[in-house]
Amino acid sequence: MTVMTTMERFKKVGPTMVYRECLKVLLVLLATLLPLASHAQASETDTEFYALVDQVASGSLSKRIKTVDAIAELNHTRSAAILEALQEGALKNARGKEGLVVIEIANDQYVDAKTGEPIIDKDLGRLKRVPIHNKLRGQIRTLLAQINLSSADEEIRLSAVTRLITDGGDADTAELLQSLKANETSAAVVEAMNTAIALYRIESDDATVRLYAVKQLRGSLIPEVRGPLKALVTNDPDKAVRIEAERAIDSIEGKLKMFRFGENVFFGLSLGSVFLLSAIGLAITFGVMGVINMAHGELMMIGAYTTWVIQQAFPNQIEYSLFMAIPAAFVVAGLVGIAIERGVIQFLYGRPLETLLATFGISLILQQAARSIFSPLNRAVSLPEWMSGSLQINPALSITFNRLYILLFGLMVFFALMAILKKTSLGLKVRAVSQNRPMARAVGVRASWVDALTFGLGSGIAGIAGVALSQLTNVGPNLGQAYIIDSFMVVVFGGVGNLWGTLVGAMGLGIVNKFLEPYAGAVLAKVLILVMLILFIQKKPKGLFPQKGRAAAD
Repeated sequence: MTVMTTMERFKKVGPTMVYRECLKVLLVLLATLLPLASHAQASETDTEFYALVDQVASGSLSKRIKTVDAIAELNHTRSAAILEALQEGALKNARGKEGLVVIEIANDQYVDAKTGEPIIDKDLGRLKRVPIHNKLRGQIRTLLAQINLSSADEEIRLSAVTRLITDGGDADTAELLQSLKANETSAAVVEAMNTAIALYRIESDDATVRLYAVKQLRGSLIPEVRGPLKALVTNDPDKAVRIEAERAIDSIEGKLKMFRFGENVFFGLSLGSVFLLSAIGLAITFGVMGVINMAHGELMMIGAYTTWVIQQAFPNQIEYSLFMAIPAAFVVAGLVGIAIERGVIQFLYGRPLETLLATFGISLILQQAARSIFSPLNRAVSLPEWMSGSLQINPALSITFNRLYILLFGLMVFFALMAILKKTSLGLKVRAVSQNRPMARAVGVRASWVDALTFGLGSGIAGIAGVALSQLTNVGPNLGQAYIIDSFMVVVFGGVGNLWGTLVGAMGLGIVNKFLEPYAGAVLAKVLILVMLILFIQKKPKGLFPQKGRAAAD
């Protein structure tokens, strides 16, 4: 009865449905068994790898050569680490502890050579370095090149070729690079391969080979190239090779000069961006109100201390602390600026020398307040990870991220301020008061409130400048004193009250300063710039871009 029921069901469902159900069962079984098989295979590979590591650590030098080849052929995830440690003398055998082989990564810091796990037990007993000789060292160099040059990661391949260039190559590595070059897709890796091959070939006994290799090295910016070329110029017996080597060196020197010029321009622009941030707020207050604000540097100090306080309040949010510090520094420094204007400066309009003395006194008060609140010691502001490091354009030119971001940030602040002055009601009133104060009052503009808001705006921008400065130097009570003179120089050079003049003046003075520093030194360069600025003002007292309007003629 049961058999008849099953047959009837088979006829009713049909053979196709049965086959599908069987296929589903097979797929489930495969999905279950494949990971188990893969795990078993991985375990077998690990066991073989561990045995080879033990052989390397305890075997003789003659056996070690074969064992090293076996480790490379196994292509275990730890193969490259073992070979690198053996080559650098960091692979050590722990005597008295069976099967324990360690890699020294720092003083008294070790990891298990087989697993890469840190070793917590400090009592390792007596450690013996696994010895190698020059033949084995060359073999390891070639094997490491084979492993790393076969990587799918372009950075690893490029790093492998660069290391071959640094360590020096031999015939085996040159042949390996020549064979891999045809299938290489990265232009940077191919260029590095050509350099490594050419550096090997310039040691050839054939003058034709040396001449061709020297031609390939022409214009190369890799530092290891110049030494061998200079040796050829001095010692090579073939005249054609000597002449070509000298041309190659001249080509390299020409490129280096060009990139040094570009590097100086970038450093000048980055310094100019610091000048711009520190001077742009002063350009507003000085241009609109004619106030010589000697406390401007202390407003930058307030912004820097605000950044430090925010990092202390949110120690786990260093990556985002700058984004919180920018508006906070603007508000805090702006409020302090409004308080200074309402409390002191509003009673001294029309008397610039008295504003100079008053604000100088305020600067001393703010410095002492910082010493009392935060202590006289400098405070270090942590640099976010995204601002650390540098952008390596080529071996001769790199750009630090912190200065690049500050340059971009300075330009953003400048154009944001331009938009405020050109597109908002406050900006319209500021421009009206700066060009003709009596006429602005006659048409209903409350000049006193415009002065207060303008001074607050300039002070707030000084606070933002302090946020940027905190990423370049330590924060202390005297932070602003280092930039107040430069700020006044930029404002006077560009034209009082003209923001475009402030931009051009800041960038121009920054670039000139960076080009003078290598020849005159940092201090003398500033003195020379000050002398040149005085001579320039004798010819153009109102700066590069003089202010327009009736008040400009006063």
